[in-house]
Amino acid sequence: MNTTGETRTWIITGASSGLGLALAEAALRAGERVVGTARQVGRFDALRARYGERLLAVGHDVRDTSAAAEVVQRTVDVFGRVDVLVNNAGAGQVGAAEEVTDGELRDMLEQHLFGPAAYVRAVLPHMRESGSGAIVQMSSQGGRMSFPAVGSYSAGKFALEGWSEALAGEVAPFGIRVLIVEPSRFRTEFNATGVLRAAEQDTAYDGVIGAVRANMAEADGIQEGDPDSAATAIRDVLEAADAPLRLPLGAEAVRNLARVYQRALDDVRRWAVVSESADFPGMPPAMRAF
Repeated sequence: MNTTGETRTWIITGASSGLGLALAEAALRAGERVVGTARQVGRFDALRARYGERLLAVGHDVRDTSAAAEVVQRTVDVFGRVDVLVNNAGAGQVGAAEEVTDGELRDMLEQHLFGPAAYVRAVLPHMRESGSGAIVQMSSQGGRMSFPAVGSYSAGKFALEGWSEALAGEVAPFGIRVLIVEPSRFRTEFNATGVLRAAEQDTAYDGVIGAVRANMAEADGIQEGDPDSAATAIRDVLEAADAPLRLPLGAEAVRNLARVYQRALDDVRRWAVVSESADFPGMPPAMRAF
């Protein structure tokens, strides 16, 4: 984080709606500066009217990885620094593995892994030079658990989390913190018609994932999570000296992830003898990777 006392500068991708917008507004209310990206830059008009030059709105599709460095450089040119990067841009997708095409699967990876990775590579030289910074990776409870119909979405978020876990160890010596945020269902546009993507349906799977499709569409507008409260929680955790690597966000995420972790631990312990039998006899623990 910024330890110099200067006004913090945030880059927030997908900042025109949802959790990205909530984070942008929280930072601007606190007197900080925000570079917000969105595919339709006109969606920032109301924010710009309220906060003026402290908000720099940039049109960018996160899938255009070649332009991420330009956004970061423009941030440095205008505000002189980057203190917090929030990789928030993305979208949901519903479809069974057999329904989702290669192109649709790649799109999830482009939005949720390659796009964030390009931004991280671009900001790290600036953060290393300043000896501080924070990278917030907006994942999902679907980045640690999955269920039928959301495999392509989870593929991108699982990949982001694994990549970010390694990143955290690589940049900690430079004073840079990584926070992986795992929200449950929040009252954003995520589930809205025209925003939530759907693969072409195969009727063979109606009995398997039909209820999931309907539930995700019907959740729009009644989700439990409050984006403004989420923004407050993220800002509070970023200030904590003992901040975790992962932050489940929302009561549902806490319950679901606790259950998933416990079940995984139970399975490891139950099958430990079988798992350990795959080693050569007599291998010393020191020769094991983990």
